[in-house]
Amino acid sequence: MSNNNIVIREIRQEDNAQIESVIRGVFIEYKLPLVGTAYADSETPKMFETYSETNEIYYVVTMDGVVEGGGGLKSLIGVGNDVCEIQKMYFSSRVRGKGFGKQLFLKCLEKAKALGYKKCYLETIPELKEAIHIYESHGFKHLKSPFGETGHYNCGVWMIKDL
Repeated sequence: MSNNNIVIREIRQEDNAQIESVIRGVFIEYKLPLVGTAYADSETPKMFETYSETNEIYYVVTMDGVVEGGGGLKSLIGVGNDVCEIQKMYFSSRVRGKGFGKQLFLKCLEKAKALGYKKCYLETIPELKEAIHIYESHGFKHLKSPFGETGHYNCGVWMIKDL
């Protein structure tokens, strides 16, 4: 999927440092909590390796060959194999607000269905209002508490959708 100099593709090992920088940069930009979030995850520096098993995938958004964002999905820990979680979906300010987040989000939902997941879960931080709006507009419903075992105790917004 591309648009001029924007490409959405599966992550490669050489993308690790760039996507880590994007993810951590969003936390700094929005002044979000750094602990109990993706910022502090041990997975964040090694995204390619983190999403290398069956039934999981991570996509990156590149602009002129530079990673400017990404998002992925994998089975949600602690709830069985039919629920996936959309994870670590973050974008630099250079591509934010141009529709690429929505494209990537829809690509993740399509892939989740293709992999046989029945439900899709996600969690986010209340300050990321643009993302929450996209999730709500695509049928995600708010939960009163976290689902599964993500370890992200500082998120505060939990949502789920039947696929």
